[in-house]
Amino acid sequence: MDQSGVLLWVKAEPFIVGALQTPPPSKFSLHYLKKIATYVRTRYTERAYPRLYWSTWRHIACGKLQLAKDVAWLYFEIFDSLSMRSPEERLEWSEILSNCISEDEIEKQRNQVSVDTLQFLLFLYIQQLNKVSLRTSLIGEEWPSPRNKSQSPDISVKSNCHNKNWNDYSHQAFVCDHLSDLLELLLDPEQLSASSHSTRSSLVCREAVVALSFLIEGTLEAWLRAHLTVNPFGTSACLTSGKKLAWAHQVEGTTKRAKIACNTHVAPRMHRMVVMSQVHKQTLAKSSDTLVGAHVRIHRCNESFIYLLSPLRSVTIEKCRNSTFVLGPVETVLHLHSCDSVKVIAVCHRLSISSTTSCVFHILTPVRPLILSGNQSITFAPFHTHYPMLEDHMARTGLATVPNYWDNPLVICRESSDSNVFQLLPPCEFYVFIVPFEMEGDTTEIPGGLPPAYQKALSQREQKIHIWQKTVKEARLTKDQRKQFQLLVENKFYEWLVNTGHRQQLDSLVPPAVGSKQAAG
Repeated sequence: MDQSGVLLWVKAEPFIVGALQTPPPSKFSLHYLKKIATYVRTRYTERAYPRLYWSTWRHIACGKLQLAKDVAWLYFEIFDSLSMRSPEERLEWSEILSNCISEDEIEKQRNQVSVDTLQFLLFLYIQQLNKVSLRTSLIGEEWPSPRNKSQSPDISVKSNCHNKNWNDYSHQAFVCDHLSDLLELLLDPEQLSASSHSTRSSLVCREAVVALSFLIEGTLEAWLRAHLTVNPFGTSACLTSGKKLAWAHQVEGTTKRAKIACNTHVAPRMHRMVVMSQVHKQTLAKSSDTLVGAHVRIHRCNESFIYLLSPLRSVTIEKCRNSTFVLGPVETVLHLHSCDSVKVIAVCHRLSISSTTSCVFHILTPVRPLILSGNQSITFAPFHTHYPMLEDHMARTGLATVPNYWDNPLVICRESSDSNVFQLLPPCEFYVFIVPFEMEGDTTEIPGGLPPAYQKALSQREQKIHIWQKTVKEARLTKDQRKQFQLLVENKFYEWLVNTGHRQQLDSLVPPAVGSKQAAG
């Protein structure tokens, strides 16, 4: 069979969505994962192979790997979220959990959840992507290799891919460097030598070949090594040959350095990607099919307001400063890294944050937010906005209003064990957020409403405004007094806008003059 025209690549989604951006537990090493593989196939076959149930994984993770139950469920649930479930199935699961009245009932429901055993083992292994090695900590980067030298893109592209989870060259290198380990993990125990290694006569079963489709569009070691290429739909390809993204709303600003590209015109639906980098002092807004189901990466954006009002597959925001991001429902994970003074407003399946400072998250999420390492002064608050298509977009991504764990984050890194790393927004500081664009749709209020304490704070503020308006009306001011009073209020309001930074946000919403280059949606 002529294989000269065959091209294979490593999938991006398992790394973007599946690889947690923190060093893995020490017992996720190949040694222990091989033990798990043998265990589930020989000693614990019921509810373990070919489907691994939560109850079995809990027994292995907590009893043998000494993981906390919350951490065990975290990895199990992240992998399960990658499965191709319909939005209706996800909504049904949310409803089941919201009807549970005790932890025992929740655990009973979780015991019915199962995942593909071999693919789950691969998922656990790729957590090594963010493992901290001694040589990396000493010299800052991996040692160069011939493969990396020959396949590296230009400098600007490479710098934009520093995050390993988004760097398709890192994905390819990881799979190539660990391909023997990955294959050994999938072999039947009888195909391994006494030292638990493969031999020249080892045969890969059909189930193992299917399992490799979790990572690769193809199979088998020698063939893979000869034909594996860079992902044609990855971040690097998107930046070098992607299509420039058009915007429904774009105000003139500092755009020379901005890089905004997408591959949706050439990529299959599951490989859609949008990359935004170095947007500065801009207000950008978009809601279109271009964004639907896309993995979005936002990098080095400063003093900007960005609205992506479509159902999204995943979102990564990194090295951004003094910006506000309003997102459509995020089907899998919303991750922030190394951001400062950023506000994020979103409905998402999962939020994870690392190395962020003074950031505020207004979220609605069915799982506990993850606080990874290096965070300071994090604030969580209720989701507080809506736009006309929001509930329709939530249905398309399988996200419901309950359960909602916005106020119950999970701190999983030792250095962040102090609960002072985060706070809940005081109700007295809470305001709703208005999306300043007209759209068609049926959503007219915040999905799920607001927690009682926050709704009460809004009602009390509205009452004060009513009293103030009544007082002004009853003062019976003359026409000149009303003019003078209005001028005084406007001056104070303008002063407040400048001091709070809201003036830039309002100014950026003014449509550009006729003849300027405003992009179509």
